[in-house]
Amino acid sequence: MDDDYAESVLEVVRTIPAGRVMTYGLIAEVVLDRQAAAGRTPRGGPRQVGQVLAHAGGEVPWWRVVDASGRPPARLRVEALERLRTEGVRAGSGGDRVAVRTAIWWPDIDPTRSG
Repeated sequence: MDDDYAESVLEVVRTIPAGRVMTYGLIAEVVLDRQAAAGRTPRGGPRQVGQVLAHAGGEVPWWRVVDASGRPPARLRVEALERLRTEGVRAGSGGDRVAVRTAIWWPDIDPTRSG
């Protein structure tokens, strides 16, 4: 994984506000869109996002990144869910995930704009 890709992922994760989450796949889509807009060859996906966070994600709000079903990484699940609950994120079914539909966040959408 190159440094530019890793920094792009970390930049997106830094912007996730408290009480909201993004999935690995959504972060990958945002990074791909930004790479294409900058004239670079788009590359990377959800697994690469996970690799970046596993290796360099300690300084960003990593607990706000979940899989498509709303589960944080297994080895950090208890800590992540506690942090998310503290931020007001609703638990999903079973209590081992978050309610992604109500907590999802897109960085490039202005929530004050209609249409």
